[in-house]
Amino acid sequence: MKTLTDTFGRKFPYIRLSITDVCNYKCTYCLPQGYKKTPGDTRSFMSGEEISRLTKALSELGVCKIRLTGGEPTVRKDFFDILKDMKQNSNIPKITMTTNGYRLNKIAKQLYNYGLDGINISIDSLNRETFKKLTGHDRLPEILKGIKILQNLNFKNIKVNAVLLKDINDTYEDFEKFGNFIKNNEIDFRFIELMQTGDNLDYFKKNHVSSKIFRDYLENNNWIYQTFGKDAGPSLNFIHPEYKGKFGLIAPYSKDFCKTCNRLRITSRGDLRLCLFGNTGISIRHLLQNDDQKNELVDLILKQLHLKKESHYLELGDTGLTKNLSTTGG
Repeated sequence: MKTLTDTFGRKFPYIRLSITDVCNYKCTYCLPQGYKKTPGDTRSFMSGEEISRLTKALSELGVCKIRLTGGEPTVRKDFFDILKDMKQNSNIPKITMTTNGYRLNKIAKQLYNYGLDGINISIDSLNRETFKKLTGHDRLPEILKGIKILQNLNFKNIKVNAVLLKDINDTYEDFEKFGNFIKNNEIDFRFIELMQTGDNLDYFKKNHVSSKIFRDYLENNNWIYQTFGKDAGPSLNFIHPEYKGKFGLIAPYSKDFCKTCNRLRITSRGDLRLCLFGNTGISIRHLLQNDDQKNELVDLILKQLHLKKESHYLELGDTGLTKNLSTTGG
């Protein structure tokens, strides 16, 4: 089997597939003014048929995990059709998703019934008012209810993500609140260091805080570093004998972060992105129109890997093509 391997020997069994740029939240660090169409880009989002052809090709390249992202993936009316097709026809072992959870209490059982293998839910604060200020929506109780429904269905792979923000969720007291949340819950909670994008420089300067503050908290409170499987990627993961849940940390500004990169990204309009903060992208959509184009599609993706750089150079302020995180799924 052909595999996705770059010139630095890194393998890519994991694809983050955006199926829409549309998001119904107004998160302060991503889309503070809400979703707006990209000026001059009249292309539609990939159709269900195009996504189906893409995932079948990816399965022949050793991909073992696809994460559906957005925007908010569940705003697509055909979201469950896409999920069903991927589970039944793609031969990809793990199909997961990232969501803001705004409908989670209503669709949790459906996600379980359709065979979703894992879910990442964005919750930047467990304080209801703070959550509302950050997202523009007072939906925290419904999201927590949705998580409880999944747990009652014995859904195992639940992760909660929070962006680490200065003076908002970066104190030891905040970390303790999240710790109490996972103490008796089998949930992986992960802080993600705030990343600079093309349109958030002022916000970044005001709200960025080094992930070291959370790493120090973990080390000072007897959390133990743990390694995971080949599709886990560059996140740092920690366990504690007194906690059912786990803590994690994604620190893109840390030294050698990109050495363990294991993922490629495909945008909702069918562009292959070798890096979240890369300066190049190539459309592969023209090879998603017919089933007999699969070999040509596979060859094009393999050739592009030779262009993948060793690092994102984010620490130098190079944000590449990423204007905001809704365009490539974060």
